[in-house]
Amino acid sequence: MTRQELNNEIFKKRSCLCVGLDISPVSFEKNKAVIDQTAPYAVAYKPNTAFYESAGWEGWKCLEKTVAYIRKAWPNHFLIADAKRGDIGNTAKEYARTFFERMDFDAVTLSPYMGYDSIKPFLEYKNKWVVLLALTSNPSAEDFQFLSFEKKFLYKHVIDKANTWADNNRIMYVAGATRPNLLRSVREAAPNHFLLIPGVGAQGGSLEEVMKQAKTTDGDILINVSRAIVHSEKGPAEAARAFASSMARFFS
Repeated sequence: MTRQELNNEIFKKRSCLCVGLDISPVSFEKNKAVIDQTAPYAVAYKPNTAFYESAGWEGWKCLEKTVAYIRKAWPNHFLIADAKRGDIGNTAKEYARTFFERMDFDAVTLSPYMGYDSIKPFLEYKNKWVVLLALTSNPSAEDFQFLSFEKKFLYKHVIDKANTWADNNRIMYVAGATRPNLLRSVREAAPNHFLLIPGVGAQGGSLEEVMKQAKTTDGDILINVSRAIVHSEKGPAEAARAFASSMARFFS
Protein backbone atom coordinates (compact mmCIF):
# COMPACT_ATOMS: atom_id res chain seq x y z
CA MET A 1 0.00 0.00 0.00
CA THR A 2 1.42 3.36 -1.03
CA ARG A 3 1.27 6.59 0.94
CA GLN A 4 -1.45 7.90 -1.38
CA GLU A 5 -3.50 4.73 -1.12
CA LEU A 6 -3.35 4.81 2.67
CA ASN A 7 -4.30 8.48 2.75
CA ASN A 8 -7.20 7.72 0.40
CA GLU A 9 -8.52 5.17 2.91
CA ILE A 10 -8.13 7.70 5.72
CA PHE A 11 -10.11 10.39 3.91
CA LYS A 12 -12.72 7.89 2.76
CA LYS A 13 -13.44 6.95 6.38
CA ARG A 14 -12.51 10.34 7.83
CA SER A 15 -10.54 8.36 10.39
CA CYS A 16 -6.85 7.66 10.99
CA LEU A 17 -7.54 5.12 13.71
CA CYS A 18 -5.11 2.24 14.15
CA VAL A 19 -6.31 -0.41 16.61
CA GLY A 20 -3.64 -2.13 18.68
CA LEU A 21 -4.43 -5.84 19.00
CA ASP A 22 -2.74 -6.24 22.38
CA ILE A 23 -4.94 -8.85 24.01
CA SER A 24 -3.77 -11.16 26.79
CA PRO A 25 -4.09 -14.09 26.87
CA VAL A 26 -3.96 -14.20 23.09
CA SER A 27 -7.00 -15.60 21.35
CA PHE A 28 -7.89 -15.62 17.66
CA GLU A 29 -11.58 -15.57 18.57
CA LYS A 30 -11.12 -12.41 20.65
CA ASN A 31 -8.99 -10.82 17.93
CA LYS A 32 -11.61 -11.64 15.31
CA ALA A 33 -14.38 -10.14 17.45
CA VAL A 34 -12.41 -6.91 17.99
CA ILE A 35 -11.51 -6.69 14.31
CA ASP A 36 -15.04 -7.23 13.06
CA GLN A 37 -16.42 -4.65 15.50
CA THR A 38 -13.83 -1.98 14.79
CA ALA A 39 -13.09 -2.44 11.06
CA PRO A 40 -15.74 0.11 9.92
CA TYR A 41 -13.97 2.81 11.96
CA ALA A 42 -10.29 1.83 11.67
CA VAL A 43 -7.85 1.99 8.77
CA ALA A 44 -5.07 -0.07 10.37
CA TYR A 45 -4.30 -2.77 12.92
CA LYS A 46 -1.13 -3.10 14.98
CA PRO A 47 -0.59 -6.28 17.00
CA ASN A 48 2.33 -6.01 19.43
CA THR A 49 4.29 -9.22 18.89
CA ALA A 50 5.28 -9.49 22.58
CA PHE A 51 1.76 -10.62 23.45
CA TYR A 52 2.01 -13.43 20.91
CA GLU A 53 5.64 -14.41 21.50
CA SER A 54 4.98 -14.92 25.21
CA ALA A 55 2.42 -17.61 24.32
CA GLY A 56 4.99 -19.68 22.39
CA TRP A 57 4.10 -21.45 19.17
CA GLU A 58 0.37 -21.12 19.87
CA GLY A 59 0.80 -17.35 20.08
CA TRP A 60 2.66 -17.18 16.78
CA LYS A 61 -0.03 -19.33 15.20
CA CYS A 62 -2.67 -16.94 16.52
CA LEU A 63 -0.80 -14.01 15.00
CA GLU A 64 -0.49 -15.71 11.62
CA LYS A 65 -4.16 -16.63 11.68
CA THR A 66 -5.13 -13.07 12.65
CA VAL A 67 -3.17 -11.53 9.79
CA ALA A 68 -4.60 -14.04 7.31
CA TYR A 69 -8.13 -13.26 8.52
CA ILE A 70 -7.71 -9.50 8.09
CA ARG A 71 -6.26 -10.00 4.61
CA LYS A 72 -9.32 -12.05 3.62
CA ALA A 73 -12.15 -10.27 5.45
CA TRP A 74 -10.88 -6.66 5.56
CA PRO A 75 -8.29 -6.37 2.76
CA ASN A 76 -8.13 -2.57 2.67
CA HIS A 77 -6.72 -2.29 6.19
CA PHE A 78 -3.05 -1.53 6.78
CA LEU A 79 -1.20 -4.04 8.98
CA ILE A 80 1.71 -3.11 11.25
CA ALA A 81 3.80 -5.64 13.15
CA ASP A 82 4.82 -3.86 16.32
CA ALA A 83 8.00 -5.88 16.76
CA LYS A 84 10.61 -3.16 17.49
CA ARG A 85 13.37 -5.26 15.99
CA GLY A 86 16.88 -3.96 15.42
CA ASP A 87 19.79 -6.08 14.17
CA ILE A 88 22.16 -6.38 11.22
CA GLY A 89 23.13 -8.77 8.42
CA ASN A 90 21.45 -12.14 8.09
CA THR A 91 19.47 -11.58 11.30
CA ALA A 92 17.74 -8.51 9.89
CA LYS A 93 17.02 -10.41 6.67
CA GLU A 94 15.30 -13.17 8.63
CA TYR A 95 13.22 -10.70 10.60
CA ALA A 96 12.17 -9.10 7.31
CA ARG A 97 11.22 -12.51 5.89
CA THR A 98 9.19 -13.27 9.03
CA PHE A 99 6.98 -10.21 8.85
CA PHE A 100 6.85 -9.50 5.11
CA GLU A 101 6.82 -12.99 3.61
CA ARG A 102 5.55 -15.47 6.16
CA MET A 103 2.91 -13.16 7.67
CA ASP A 104 2.41 -10.49 4.98
CA PHE A 105 2.40 -7.39 7.16
CA ASP A 106 2.52 -4.01 5.42
CA ALA A 107 4.95 -2.54 7.94
CA VAL A 108 7.13 -3.37 10.92
CA THR A 109 8.39 -1.16 13.75
CA LEU A 110 12.18 -1.02 14.02
CA SER A 111 14.80 0.52 16.25
CA PRO A 112 17.13 2.62 14.07
CA TYR A 113 20.03 2.84 16.50
CA MET A 114 22.24 0.26 14.76
CA GLY A 115 22.09 2.33 11.59
CA TYR A 116 21.25 1.81 7.94
CA ASP A 117 22.50 -1.76 7.56
CA SER A 118 19.96 -2.87 10.18
CA ILE A 119 17.14 -1.28 8.16
CA LYS A 120 18.21 -2.00 4.58
CA PRO A 121 16.92 -5.62 4.40
CA PHE A 122 13.39 -4.40 5.18
CA LEU A 123 13.59 -1.67 2.54
CA GLU A 124 14.36 -4.25 -0.13
CA TYR A 125 10.71 -5.36 -0.12
CA LYS A 126 8.51 -3.57 -2.63
CA ASN A 127 5.42 -1.81 -1.21
CA LYS A 128 6.45 -2.54 2.38
CA TRP A 129 7.18 0.00 5.09
CA VAL A 130 9.51 0.46 8.02
CA VAL A 131 8.26 2.39 11.05
CA LEU A 132 11.24 3.84 12.89
CA LEU A 133 11.23 4.74 16.57
CA ALA A 134 11.85 8.48 16.80
CA LEU A 135 10.07 10.18 19.71
CA THR A 136 8.42 7.50 21.84
CA SER A 137 5.59 7.95 24.34
CA ASN A 138 7.19 6.35 27.43
CA PRO A 139 8.48 8.50 30.34
CA SER A 140 12.11 7.33 29.99
CA ALA A 141 12.33 8.40 26.35
CA GLU A 142 14.27 11.39 27.65
CA ASP A 143 17.14 9.13 28.76
CA PHE A 144 18.51 9.08 25.21
CA GLN A 145 16.13 10.66 22.71
CA PHE A 146 16.54 14.13 24.21
CA LEU A 147 20.33 14.11 24.26
CA SER A 148 21.42 17.19 22.37
CA PHE A 149 24.42 17.65 20.10
CA GLU A 150 25.02 20.01 17.20
CA LYS A 151 22.10 22.02 18.62
CA LYS A 152 19.63 19.23 17.90
CA PHE A 153 17.99 16.44 19.89
CA LEU A 154 18.99 12.87 19.07
CA TYR A 155 15.51 11.97 17.82
CA LYS A 156 15.78 14.70 15.20
CA HIS A 157 19.19 13.43 14.10
CA VAL A 158 17.56 10.01 13.65
CA ILE A 159 14.81 11.47 11.46
CA ASP A 160 17.19 13.59 9.39
CA LYS A 161 19.47 10.63 8.68
CA ALA A 162 16.63 8.17 7.99
CA ASN A 163 15.05 10.61 5.55
CA THR A 164 18.03 9.87 3.28
CA TRP A 165 17.45 6.09 3.33
CA ALA A 166 14.14 5.94 1.47
CA ASP A 167 11.22 8.12 0.43
CA ASN A 168 7.91 8.77 2.16
CA ASN A 169 6.34 5.68 0.59
CA ARG A 170 8.69 3.48 2.59
CA ILE A 171 9.44 5.11 5.96
CA MET A 172 7.17 6.19 8.81
CA TYR A 173 8.16 7.50 12.23
CA VAL A 174 6.83 6.78 15.71
CA ALA A 175 6.01 9.99 17.59
CA GLY A 176 4.30 9.75 20.97
CA ALA A 177 1.12 11.65 21.78
CA THR A 178 2.27 12.19 25.36
CA ARG A 179 4.55 15.02 24.24
CA PRO A 180 2.28 17.12 22.01
CA ASN A 181 4.55 20.16 22.32
CA LEU A 182 7.25 18.19 20.47
CA LEU A 183 5.04 16.68 17.78
CA ARG A 184 5.38 19.85 15.76
CA SER A 185 9.17 19.45 15.70
CA VAL A 186 8.79 15.87 14.45
CA ARG A 187 6.43 17.04 11.73
CA GLU A 188 8.87 19.76 10.71
CA ALA A 189 11.67 17.19 10.41
CA ALA A 190 9.44 14.82 8.42
CA PRO A 191 6.96 17.11 6.64
CA ASN A 192 5.59 14.53 4.19
CA HIS A 193 6.09 11.26 6.03
CA PHE A 194 3.48 9.22 7.86
CA LEU A 195 3.63 9.39 11.64
CA LEU A 196 2.45 6.49 13.78
CA ILE A 197 1.31 8.04 17.05
CA PRO A 198 0.78 5.94 20.19
CA GLY A 199 -0.18 7.32 23.58
CA VAL A 200 -3.80 8.43 23.00
CA GLY A 201 -6.21 6.71 25.35
CA ALA A 202 -4.82 4.89 28.37
CA GLN A 203 -1.56 6.88 28.31
CA GLY A 204 -3.43 10.17 28.38
CA GLY A 205 -2.41 11.80 25.12
CA SER A 206 -4.79 14.37 23.62
CA LEU A 207 -6.32 13.33 20.29
CA GLU A 208 -7.15 16.92 19.41
CA GLU A 209 -3.58 18.13 20.08
CA VAL A 210 -2.20 15.27 18.00
CA MET A 211 -4.42 16.14 15.06
CA LYS A 212 -3.52 19.81 15.26
CA GLN A 213 0.22 19.24 15.54
CA ALA A 214 0.81 16.22 13.31
CA LYS A 215 -1.80 15.94 10.53
CA THR A 216 -0.86 17.28 7.10
CA THR A 217 -3.23 18.42 4.37
CA ASP A 218 -2.78 14.97 2.80
CA GLY A 219 -3.31 13.15 6.12
CA ASP A 220 -0.06 11.27 6.83
CA ILE A 221 -1.04 10.18 10.32
CA LEU A 222 -2.06 6.97 12.09
CA ILE A 223 -3.20 7.25 15.70
CA ASN A 224 -2.88 3.98 17.57
CA VAL A 225 -5.29 3.14 20.39
CA SER A 226 -5.02 -0.22 22.13
CA ARG A 227 -6.30 -0.68 25.69
CA ALA A 228 -8.93 2.07 25.45
CA ILE A 229 -10.59 0.11 22.65
CA VAL A 230 -9.95 -3.60 23.21
CA HIS A 231 -10.71 -3.36 26.96
CA SER A 232 -13.41 -0.69 26.78
CA GLU A 233 -16.35 -1.21 29.15
CA LYS A 234 -18.63 0.04 26.36
CA GLY A 235 -17.21 -2.53 23.95
CA PRO A 236 -14.70 -2.20 21.10
CA ALA A 237 -17.25 -1.08 18.52
CA GLU A 238 -18.53 1.87 20.54
CA ALA A 239 -15.04 2.89 21.65
CA ALA A 240 -13.70 2.79 18.09
CA ARG A 241 -16.73 4.69 16.80
CA ALA A 242 -16.17 7.41 19.41
CA PHE A 243 -12.50 7.83 18.52
CA ALA A 244 -13.27 7.89 14.80
CA SER A 245 -16.05 10.42 15.33
CA SER A 246 -13.63 12.71 17.17
CA MET A 247 -11.24 12.53 14.20
CA ALA A 248 -13.84 13.09 11.49
CA ARG A 249 -13.99 16.89 11.64
CA PHE A 250 -10.29 17.10 10.84
CA PHE A 251 -10.91 15.40 7.47
CA SER A 252 -13.83 17.51 6.25
